[in-house]
Amino acid sequence: METLILILILLVLGYMSFPLYAYFTVVGVYSLIFFDFGVISWLIFFALAALFLIQPLRIKFITQKLVNFINKNGLLPKISQTEEAALQAGTNWIESSYFKGRVNFSEVLEEKVTELTQEEQAFLDNEVEQLCAMTTDWQIFQDRDLSPEVWQFIKDKKFFGMIIPKKYGGLGFSATAHSKVIEKLVSRSQVLAITVMVPNSLGPAELIEKHGTNEQKDKYLKDLATGKQVPCFGLTEPNAGSDATSIKSNGVLFKDESGKIKIKLNFEKRYITLGNIATLIGLAFVLKDPEHLLGEEENLGITFGLVDHKKDGVDNSRRHDPLTIPFVNSPLYGKDVIIDLEDIIGGIDGIGKGWQMLVESLSIGRGISLPSVSLGGSKYALNIVSSYSQLREQFGLSINHFEGVEEKIAKVAAFTYMLNASRNYTLDAIDNGQKPGVINSVMKYHATEKFREVINDSMDVLGGSAIIRGKNNLLAHAYFALPISITVEGANILTRNLMQFGQGLIKSHPYIYKQINALKANNVESFDKGFFSHVGLGYTSFCKSLFYYFTRAYIVCEKGEFSRYKQKVTWVSSEFTFLTNLALGILGPALKKRENISARFGDILSNLYLITATLREFENNPKEEHKDLVKYICDYCFNDIQIAREEIISNLGGLSWLLPIVKLNPFGVKAADKLNAKIINTLNNEDSLKELCSNIFIDKNEEDRFSKLQKAVKLNRQNQDNFKILKTAIKEKNIEQGEFKDMVEQLIQKGLITEEKATSMIQAHELKQEVVSVDSFKVDEYKASR
Repeated sequence: METLILILILLVLGYMSFPLYAYFTVVGVYSLIFFDFGVISWLIFFALAALFLIQPLRIKFITQKLVNFINKNGLLPKISQTEEAALQAGTNWIESSYFKGRVNFSEVLEEKVTELTQEEQAFLDNEVEQLCAMTTDWQIFQDRDLSPEVWQFIKDKKFFGMIIPKKYGGLGFSATAHSKVIEKLVSRSQVLAITVMVPNSLGPAELIEKHGTNEQKDKYLKDLATGKQVPCFGLTEPNAGSDATSIKSNGVLFKDESGKIKIKLNFEKRYITLGNIATLIGLAFVLKDPEHLLGEEENLGITFGLVDHKKDGVDNSRRHDPLTIPFVNSPLYGKDVIIDLEDIIGGIDGIGKGWQMLVESLSIGRGISLPSVSLGGSKYALNIVSSYSQLREQFGLSINHFEGVEEKIAKVAAFTYMLNASRNYTLDAIDNGQKPGVINSVMKYHATEKFREVINDSMDVLGGSAIIRGKNNLLAHAYFALPISITVEGANILTRNLMQFGQGLIKSHPYIYKQINALKANNVESFDKGFFSHVGLGYTSFCKSLFYYFTRAYIVCEKGEFSRYKQKVTWVSSEFTFLTNLALGILGPALKKRENISARFGDILSNLYLITATLREFENNPKEEHKDLVKYICDYCFNDIQIAREEIISNLGGLSWLLPIVKLNPFGVKAADKLNAKIINTLNNEDSLKELCSNIFIDKNEEDRFSKLQKAVKLNRQNQDNFKILKTAIKEKNIEQGEFKDMVEQLIQKGLITEEKATSMIQAHELKQEVVSVDSFKVDEYKASR
């Protein structure tokens, strides 16, 4: 019994994160009182205490031998220069809390919320609205391009200069304002959104502003902001997609006839947005110096240059066709193109720094651009699917009353709320000076994947109305475009399997990167400190996981509306930390190659973030009607975490015997069916739906299909009682069933409704029939359409 009590005390010490000397003190005092230790036992005890507590002794007899073993067996994880650049880019943020096994929700709430300035809000209310009203998605697809008027408006109103500072002629918008512009544009047309998004995401403007020389900033930024120069960024190649470090495009240094050092470029790029119309090409290439004109090094590394599209040898005359989505996307070719050293971004100091520039730019782009497209598209789809399902009837009922349809729409609504919450949290951090590379990868992956589910589920609900193309189809083009967002800026398979956890583990873990650097520098003292702190974290997380498992984390003190979910976040974080360190102990550097294991850890990490962002969003904007959405999201994410937890245990060598134990006490289960109906009831409220779908474009033109949908829902809601009178009259056989107008006339004759109500009913019915109809074409029109 005394031994069991001692073990329990040691577990409590671990739970409370006591330092190592406390363990020896407690064991010593406890043994003195309850155990009959002999002289030899006490000598061994004090020897171990000295060995572990006196650092010089510990280093000499333990740490040095451990370092020698690691070096001898090649156990030091290899980090390439490209990985090193990725690790150096950006900052650690909330994700580091998950690797420490604790989340401070007070700190989460302290992240300042970004408010749009009057100028930013005015731009949304005016210029963005005007741009959306100038065209339609169907017209863009028929023309396979934006109209000249739309192109000119985009340039004149500085849509390409949202991220360029005002001192260089740009708009100087916050990340949040940038996001909201893209969000609204995508609700009109994905082509509009992509066209504006890319120059403000990754391209010459951002790279010049952050890394260019003063001369380059003065020369290019104003023209880029006002559209006099149209930019593109040439990175991807036939054999260098997600692995951008494998680019073959090259530049060779040489001296021209006057003795000036120049660069001869040869390149082949593809998938380059705006490439066909770009006047300024940002180009990634490997710079070589075979004649050693700048020094001893021959291969100078990945470098970014600025290339005028009129240069001899540049060919940007061709176009790609990305799944019929007519945004400008092109291959680029260059044969013996000559540029100056001054055309390198950053000048001579920018040589070889292209990869570092890239990972910094991609990091922010992943957190802003694609999540904004996904969120705007999700809000648009939610409005459509919620409105349509109220109007469309089967078996005498609106289809949103069927449980299968309820399930789909509830998920669309919950995902939309979650994407909005995570977008807000991420962009608040960026606007507050953070550069959260790991979380931006989480955002890119989950925003695009959740949007894929949103559109697929919306297509299911709309059925035939979603699959017949034409100007009346509001979802088809978004459905076509889905694989594009999944693929760009790092394919989602790569993002999930390698980046979220793979990079996050080294970058955001409190001790791993420190240990790796200590080993590289052969700094045994620094390694000793990091290693034993790491061991302490592993033991603490084990103890916490054990206590949380048996108490289901009810012992965690949390406040607020959803304190139970906060407790479970702490529980999951602790077990995530423990499992991470256990996997490192079992697999060592091989964990990096176990992509599926890494992906499942990434699932836990990313779902923790989505839950945290959702809880923060509710506390910042608490509304009774949003509680069911928060419950749905948290239950959904904890269930996903539980699945990942089980799959890790099943596939991590020798731990599969634990599977029944983790199944017996799960983190969570899928949201209950009853939540679906409650969410649908919320969506049936016009104000609630409007808030969830805020910042989407609704054309003032009453002939616009989306505008008609809004009007049809409103009219049918106003006539609900009248339609009930009609259905009751039919059921009780007070009138004869027939054409709608005839039945309404009978209601008037029976004195059941007034002439005024009859007129409103007919108008509502006719508009409803119009918005649930689909397009058809004469054969010659069909063959001519695009």
